[in-house]
Amino acid sequence: MQRISDEQRRIRIVRRHLLAPGERASSPVAVADSLVALHATDAATVFLSACARLAEPDTAAVERCLYEDVSLVRMLSMRNTLFVVSNEMAPHVEAANARAVAAKERRNLLKHLHEDGNGLDERWLDRTEKSALAFLEDSGPVSGSELAAGVPALRTKITVFPGKKQETVQGVATRVIRVLAAEGRIRRDRPRGSWTSSQFRWALARPRPVEETAPAQAELALRWLRAYGPGTEADLKWWTGWGTREVRTALAAVGAVEVRLDNGAPAWVAPGDTEPEPARAPWAALLPGLDPSGMGWADRGFHLPAEHRSALFDRSGNIGPTVWWDGRIVGGWAQRGDGELTWRLLTDTGREATAAIEAEAARLARWVGEARITPRFRTPLERELTA
Repeated sequence: MQRISDEQRRIRIVRRHLLAPGERASSPVAVADSLVALHATDAATVFLSACARLAEPDTAAVERCLYEDVSLVRMLSMRNTLFVVSNEMAPHVEAANARAVAAKERRNLLKHLHEDGNGLDERWLDRTEKSALAFLEDSGPVSGSELAAGVPALRTKITVFPGKKQETVQGVATRVIRVLAAEGRIRRDRPRGSWTSSQFRWALARPRPVEETAPAQAELALRWLRAYGPGTEADLKWWTGWGTREVRTALAAVGAVEVRLDNGAPAWVAPGDTEPEPARAPWAALLPGLDPSGMGWADRGFHLPAEHRSALFDRSGNIGPTVWWDGRIVGGWAQRGDGELTWRLLTDTGREATAAIEAEAARLARWVGEARITPRFRTPLERELTA
């Protein structure tokens, strides 16, 4: 059984994740496809992840893909998390993950309506959703509050978790909008404010082709192997949110090849992807919180020293802004309130690395311009750097 070393895994990242100057892409769609999906829980992450990998960083180009030609689509999918994927990838992700997530969201909403005890049922929800969709068809993109103002049923209040410690009264608008978005019937449109804002407007979404679940899961597994392989079953299970049976079925369906890692653990690569790749010149990168290169595996030991984890992750396992040198995470960065970018190395990397990181920080500062970035999930090092 062939062994793929940790060094080889780091070499793979530079090309497959478009992180060195000679590897960068010309379009945001190419970036998304190279990484399979971009984390989108934090609105700024999509832009920071994409522009870090574009030969010419351009937030306007990312906005065009998201809101004009809609060649990038936000989806509630893997691990019940919001991602951005390309239009080509969207049907696979919908069938492999998002459809099940949406069904669970609908069940949860119906459960809350039933527990409220005021006669709100599936028929009421169906009428309300049709009214919301009709309003969006007439109005075009609107905010959630504007949608609720135009659809009286969305202003209905319900008691959530009645009789329990967390009992509270909520409006149904947010929950109904979440279900419609999860099902791909509406989409997040251009937000109020800049590209860092999460105050999205809502618009009708384009219908997507319907795929079967098993082939879609096989396709998603193959794309992940090409971008992140070698990876273990545990890595793929964590990244997708699937069960062990689904992971093994998908790996078998694509003919994944078993290899060994440096620690002796069995892992998998795509068919024909066992050959070593030549080393490249050392490279530096400043990547945002939740970036795919930091969130692609359950076990990140091959590029993240264990002693750095407490500084760079929050308590829920979300990675913060990171500094990379030659395939390893060596520190973190932050933006202060006055716009200054600051960073700290957790590993002594030498003069060459320091100069390259300074150049990347200057590149990031230039295209970010007047925008202000505060990660949604703040980590100990990021807080220290902005204090």
